[in-house]
Amino acid sequence: MEWRLRRAAPADAAALSLVAGATFLQTFAGVLEGADILAHVARNSSADAFARYMEEGAMATLAEARAGGAPIGYTLLTVPDLPVAPQAGDIELKRIYVLAGAHGGGLGPALMARAVEDARAAGHERMLLGVYGENHRARRFYEKQGFALAGTRRFLVGATWHDDVIYALPL
Repeated sequence: MEWRLRRAAPADAAALSLVAGATFLQTFAGVLEGADILAHVARNSSADAFARYMEEGAMATLAEARAGGAPIGYTLLTVPDLPVAPQAGDIELKRIYVLAGAHGGGLGPALMARAVEDARAAGHERMLLGVYGENHRARRFYEKQGFALAGTRRFLVGATWHDDVIYALPL
């Protein structure tokens, strides 16, 4: 699938929300409880949630299918909210997701490269991210991109706690 990247604007909150819910479901169906997935998406991936992120200064990149412009992936960079010792210049890659149908075409690495480029351009010196500890595919991707383990956290999805790992990448 051919795609293009562009900076997301507040008007893109619904498109970001659509991809967020779909990719979270694709990633965690069969891993997390269905009710927990629904609660998590409703709380953290609604159009209103994305509008709030943008109002608070978050940077997002939207990936769209070249034919038709449908949203197929995104990144979201925010002020860090992770249990690691903060350093001046930190930024969190809060989200990076790509619909399964777009996997294998270089979109994930392109989104990561754009996130790193945006973070550097904004003067940040370290990128942090949290990932479900059992999401081995994502962990291999982050490690291939140069991220190293920096800590752990307990993460609430719906009503269930899960163990996450935290990665860091010097910029």
